[in-house]
Amino acid sequence: MKDWKKAIILSSNSIHDAIKAIDASSIQTALIVDGNSRLMGTVTDGDIRRAVLKNLPLDEPVTKIMNINPTIARHGDSQDSILITMKLTGHRHIPVLDADDQVVHVAIMDEMIKTEELENWVVVMAGGIGSRLRPLTNDCPKPLLRIGDKPILETIIENCRSYGFRKIFLSINYKAEMIKCHFGDGSQWGISIQYLEEDKKLGTAGALSLLPETPSKPIVVMNGDLLTKVNFHHLLNFHKQHQAKATMCVREFEMQVPYGVVEVQEQRITRITEKPSRRFLVNAGIYVLEPETLQLIPPNTLFDMPELFNWLVDRGLSTSAFPVREYWIDVGQMPDFEKANAEFPEVFA
Repeated sequence: MKDWKKAIILSSNSIHDAIKAIDASSIQTALIVDGNSRLMGTVTDGDIRRAVLKNLPLDEPVTKIMNINPTIARHGDSQDSILITMKLTGHRHIPVLDADDQVVHVAIMDEMIKTEELENWVVVMAGGIGSRLRPLTNDCPKPLLRIGDKPILETIIENCRSYGFRKIFLSINYKAEMIKCHFGDGSQWGISIQYLEEDKKLGTAGALSLLPETPSKPIVVMNGDLLTKVNFHHLLNFHKQHQAKATMCVREFEMQVPYGVVEVQEQRITRITEKPSRRFLVNAGIYVLEPETLQLIPPNTLFDMPELFNWLVDRGLSTSAFPVREYWIDVGQMPDFEKANAEFPEVFA
């Protein structure tokens, strides 16, 4: 059961406070109230992502991105009517107000109905050698390394299943038989697992040319060494809303220059900035692709996702960036492996 009361914050709070409230409540929405606990507006997970894309400082007041006319329900409304409202508006969480506009409850679709099974396929790239994690990967493929009490790839699969995905392809190469032996056909997890066996390295996009047929729905592709709490429902909705041919998940990365940066015009110093920070959006290794984009992938050829996105951009096709603000870690090096193990009990409990 999700604790919706943790989603309530005052209008004087910041965007950063809204992020903390959303994460604490797990309902993907912050409820903004006045001093009398009356609902003033809401901030959704999507509002936060748009603020990140606009480079809006997170210490700005939450009212800057607040929706002042949110979809609501009233105390006494039937569950059926609330579900109809959810389906019409696309909302999965709706605040329920009393006659004084105070929040008395939050209707949560996942708690009202069973998780809907998705027709979208998931492809997990699990064929890497994991050379940066040696000697751990000398006798074990990286996706089978244990983080917490289970292999990385098992956590990924269980997370995908919790969102309703039922058909997963694993792209395998290094120590492929160990992965096949562990996961089999996926029936133990209530899903179907099929394998894309690479005879040579095909890259993060090239392995998609091994799919047995063209899917009928957009597919989710992700690297097999990622642990994340990204909301796949939000990702697929974002992809659909932006009518993108391909969507790339991105992370905000900040890098501080360890020196004073000097700006010069000819020989004259115009400005000195001491140890400035630079913010970038970087590839997070999770993608959504429309079926027709797979036709651009050359067969049996080393081909990575950035190349595919550059091809789409060069052809004038729509691509989008989905900011991941949830927990995310690339278990690529030993410090990441140790960090993931330390954080796993709290994040994935």
